Amino acid sequence: MRTKMKIVLTAAVSLFSLAAQNKQGKEFPQPAPPKDYTVSAIPGVIEAGAKWTKVWQGDATADGIVGTGDGGLLFAQEQTNQIGKLDKNGKFSVYLTTAHGPGALSFGPKGRLLAVERSCTDPGGHLGVKPEDCKEPTDVAALTPARKIIADNFQGKSLGRVNDLVADKKGGAYFTSGPGAFYVNASGQVMSIGENLRTNGIILSPDEKVLYITNGGSVAAFDVQPDGSVKNQREFAKLPPGGGGDGMAVDSAGRLYVTTPSLYAIQVFSPEGKALGSIPTPRTPITLAFSGPGKKTLYIGSMGETLSNGQEFKTPPRGAQHGHDDLYDPDDCAGI
Repeated sequence: MRTKMKIVLTAAVSLFSLAAQNKQGKEFPQPAPPKDYTVSAIPGVIEAGAKWTKVWQGDATADGIVGTGDGGLLFAQEQTNQIGKLDKNGKFSVYLTTAHGPGALSFGPKGRLLAVERSCTDPGGHLGVKPEDCKEPTDVAALTPARKIIADNFQGKSLGRVNDLVADKKGGAYFTSGPGAFYVNASGQVMSIGENLRTNGIILSPDEKVLYITNGGSVAAFDVQPDGSVKNQREFAKLPPGGGGDGMAVDSAGRLYVTTPSLYAIQVFSPEGKALGSIPTPRTPITLAFSGPGKKTLYIGSMGETLSNGQEFKTPPRGAQHGHDDLYDPDDCAGI
């Protein structure tokens, strides 16, 4: 497979939140400006010298992206409480406005769109509610054909600030939240999966026999059972030193692609877990997905934005907009 690539750039506020601060009261660092990069060949995956193309940028979240059947892309826009769409020609439109703080998207059977919904827990308070005053539970919900909450608790306890998800062909979905990973079946029953995980991204193999979950500096794999449960937890692959995993995608050949934000790169692995190489990116990559004919176009969402005057966007200082305490660990901020 020769993978053509396009890049989706999002604004600096998309993942850091305006005027947000961490638990220690420190300001988040400014997103770094674009970096020079050189793509080396990965046999069967990408040719040397390939270039990223910027197809969109905006001032609100573009996370948890998923390819559409018509070659476009959908992305969750938590801070504007909507689902954005980018068509195959790069034209942006608002796809849905019924989601409640959407954070990531996945398509289930019959084209049903699922999302993790963070309700009003956004650290920047962009939905008009301070995080500490948010009373609406976070959840996993179907957004089409009509919004329906599938799960909003595990054993009576909150799901926390839900992170990422992948739907399966059985009508269920796997999702991550905090350090944990879960499965909700078509009947709405939720089970915890895995042990001693530091979760973020989650994806299924094309045949849905293997589930992958990022686990800090590595990727864990599980064998999927007929009822959606998993067994045989194992380390599938190690990420390069200093490269904590975030978003994941698989191509039609079953190769796994993992964003490593701190390394400005996407790590590529064979279905057997062999490191095939890395694809450098001009900005910090967060989320990624394949789309287009044969799913040969790779899109990423990343942090940073070039303004119309050519200057880099700067996060306003604490207090300029909201200044609420953050709800997540600073080490995990790139994955929300």
